Amino acid sequence: MAGGAGPLSWLRQGLSETGFTEGKNVVIEYRWADDHYDRLPALAVELAQKDIEVLVAPVTVVAAKAAMAATRTIPIVFMIASDPVEAGLVSSFNHPGGNVTGVGYLNAQLAPKRLQLLHEAVPATATITPLVNPANPVEAESQTKELQAAAPALGLQLRVAEVTTLDEVERVFAAVASDGKGAIQLSVDPMFGQPGPGSAPGRIRFAMVAIAARYAVPTVYPWREFVQGGGLMSYGSLIGDAFRNVGVYAGHILNGEKPSDLPVERPTRFYFALNLKTAKDLNLTIQPTLLAFADTVIE
Repeated sequence: MAGGAGPLSWLRQGLSETGFTEGKNVVIEYRWADDHYDRLPALAVELAQKDIEVLVAPVTVVAAKAAMAATRTIPIVFMIASDPVEAGLVSSFNHPGGNVTGVGYLNAQLAPKRLQLLHEAVPATATITPLVNPANPVEAESQTKELQAAAPALGLQLRVAEVTTLDEVERVFAAVASDGKGAIQLSVDPMFGQPGPGSAPGRIRFAMVAIAARYAVPTVYPWREFVQGGGLMSYGSLIGDAFRNVGVYAGHILNGEKPSDLPVERPTRFYFALNLKTAKDLNLTIQPTLLAFADTVIE
């Protein structure tokens, strides 16, 4: 599996809720791709060749498909932001079939809502730049498609930017800042600092918030952790709940349940977080209706 301090503690919590504690009655084999998605197939094969009972494959479609290609018999628990049926991982949410089930936390499908909220925060801005990672094509393409469908109704123009490194991210922020009235929407991808495996995501998350502040570009994020770290706003499901549910499902399988009998988990609520201090730094006036919609307000 690929796993960081926050995500791993959430996953272990889910395991503990089903009776398993690492080091006592369960052993976890860790493998890290460090955001190099091309390494995932070999890592999945390496794990599948070991005597393991469950293969956990967060947090992308790329990881899930690498696991599925490596084994048709070992139970697999995925965690992805997009629709797992459309991605070809399962037959349906309620009846996944085969040796695969997991958590579809659906943050990618909320891209149009994030676009709307960003537009409400910066109504004078007519151009939005979504950042996507081409190395994660399923989720990048699905979010881009949904944003392109939603933008005309909001009177917005999109300039999609494909980035794979922090240097490329900074160049995009610099270009948007030079336009004077642009804004950026971060897509759902572990490379952008989702609180996921290893130490890099947390470092990248804070670096991206710092870049947005340095260039004074209003930015909307998929995860609340960005706003807690100084980002302007976010909308999405809670990543901690998703990791915990992965642990719960892995525990159910260790207790003898079959993946095909475990419906794909979906979030029941989404959260809007807003950082008023950052809004003030950006000289933004947040309307009362937008403020009232927020679940979390940082002042």
